[in-house]
Amino acid sequence: MNDQDLIKIAAEFGNPVYVYNAEKIKSQYLRLTNAFSKVKQLRINYAVKALSNISILKLFKGLGSGLDTVSIQEVQLGLKAGFDPSRIIYTPNGVSLEEIEEASKLGVQINIDNLSILEQFGTRHPKVPVCIRINPHVMAGGNSNISVGHIDSKFGISIHQIPHLLRIVENTGMNINGIHMHTGSDILDIEVFLYASEILFDTAKHFKDLEFLDFGSGFKVPYKEGDIETDIEELGEKLTKKFKSFCKEYGRELTLTFEPGKFLVSESGKFVVRVNVIKQTTSTVFAGVDSGFNHLIRPMFYGSQHVIRNISNPAGKERFYSVVGYICETDTFATNRRIAEIKEGDLLCFSNAGGYCFSMASNYNSRYRPAEVLWYNGEAHLIRKRETFEDLVRNLVEIDLENL
Repeated sequence: MNDQDLIKIAAEFGNPVYVYNAEKIKSQYLRLTNAFSKVKQLRINYAVKALSNISILKLFKGLGSGLDTVSIQEVQLGLKAGFDPSRIIYTPNGVSLEEIEEASKLGVQINIDNLSILEQFGTRHPKVPVCIRINPHVMAGGNSNISVGHIDSKFGISIHQIPHLLRIVENTGMNINGIHMHTGSDILDIEVFLYASEILFDTAKHFKDLEFLDFGSGFKVPYKEGDIETDIEELGEKLTKKFKSFCKEYGRELTLTFEPGKFLVSESGKFVVRVNVIKQTTSTVFAGVDSGFNHLIRPMFYGSQHVIRNISNPAGKERFYSVVGYICETDTFATNRRIAEIKEGDLLCFSNAGGYCFSMASNYNSRYRPAEVLWYNGEAHLIRKRETFEDLVRNLVEIDLENL
């Protein structure tokens, strides 16, 4: 998929538009499975929240993936995409006992991350297999907003609460079949991740009937030239050795599980926008585009840097631009970025737009969410229609205030 393909897609399906390259998704999936090829039982559960389009879920099903879900709606999407319930793990945070019970009735693997719900669920459903999410108090990512293993995180059961956890399990007689951790996104140091894995192993020793250990994910992908990324191959070699040693000590082969999202889909995605206006002030040249943080909030929310290219004039002389959106807020995608000369009407392409981009889109300012396209076997396939005004007002209920 090249720039001309993207220009044709924008012409056919309109802009802004998200485009995902299926081949890149496949290659990332294979890279991860190959890195852990020496593990006897490996399961990859794609994190649905990263990109939840049902066609993307079907693509992962074809690759042999399971799903990691965080809401009952994601569970339902997975079932609609054809996944067997046994291939779906449900890892919510802060939800009601009723939602967990609803998911349990659907037959998916339950993963509980707090003592209160664990005790309530175990008391009412002691025979249902449950995974426990621990908080290892290890911050493996470089951004506190996306690192969820630190001591102040709302996620997981603190390792310092293990005695209380064990007491609940003993009192309820519940069936614990897995232990889970997730240190957060953008893992920079493999050794820190391996240190956290030792905490997971130590916790697992308290339970005699485990079937799997879930190491979460958070593998970093490069966002710009020269950017660092998680060395998956090195991690595979080192963690495989530790995992095999633990299984031997534990006395049975367990399944090693990961739940990658961004690692699998981020680099596959492109986001194509049109330049509405070039606005020059006394100090800045703005390129205002037909999008905003209603479509792509990551640069404003996380400070993420997406490479932006002018695919209408890729060989043009580079100038400095601040790329901004059309939302009535400060929605700056890039500040003083070197980009090939931009003219009004040009198409700009954002890289790394596959993970946590469309899935975090909204209708803020009553703007429509864009179309999504899957590039598959050399052809563009529409997998989500662009919204219309009818979509915007479909669930609104107008009342006659004058006659109330």
